[in-house]
Order: sequence, then C-alpha cells, then structure tokens
Amino acid sequence: MEDWQLEEITKLEAKYGTVPPPWVIFPNEHPYSMCWSMGTGEAHIIVWSDWWEEQNYSEAEKIEYFRQWKPPVCWLEWMSDAVWEPAENDEEEIVNFAKIEALGLGSKADFDRVMNEPKFFESEF
Repeated sequence: MEDWQLEEITKLEAKYGTVPPPWVIFPNEHPYSMCWSMGTGEAHIIVWSDWWEEQNYSEAEKIEYFRQWKPPVCWLEWMSDAVWEPAENDEEEIVNFAKIEALGLGSKADFDRVMNEPKFFESEF
C-alpha cells in the first residue's frame, strides 16, 4: 500500500474507528456515480478496497462489518461482492441476495426497485 493510502487509513480510523464503506463518506452518491471514477471518491474506493483485502476477514467478520455500516439498498450488490465474491451468473446472484435478505439487510426486490429509479440513469455531465 502506498504512503497516501496509509495516511488516509490512519485519518479514517481516528475518526470512525475503522475504514468505513463508501456510502458513509459520500452518503449522497449512488454506486454508479461518477464520484467513484475520479477525485476523492475514487481515492476512497482505492483505499477501502486495499484495506479490505488486507483485513482478511472471515465471512462472519465481513457480515458483522456490514451490520455496523448497514448499506443503503442501492449498495447491496456491492456489499454482496465484498462478502461473497461477485456473482458470475443469475443463480449465484439469487443465492447471494437470499443471504442478504436472511441477514435482514435488504432484498433483491428492494434493490431492483431502487436501481430502476430514474436518477440512476441520469447523466452527471
């Protein structure tokens, strides 16, 4: 990890006790926002991803992390990828969303409803 990332982790841990997920730092940005492709949003995703990988959390620890930082519905798929690896097909996605629902964090129906809102298709340019 680079020095700037370590410095950012230190700042985040001092403020939050850990490195929080993207929706905590940028609560008004959805997962498809340009925010995550440039500037401070992109930097946070890089820091979080590298930090997350280094934690080497068990599945139970990953779930506990996301219980502490409950994701907005639009972030459920992203959270699922962080906990169980990205789904490679529809069947795996269904299984992952069933796990999410069993945890009380949301449902596939909620995710699909929210992700079909017009704001996710509006250009940010």
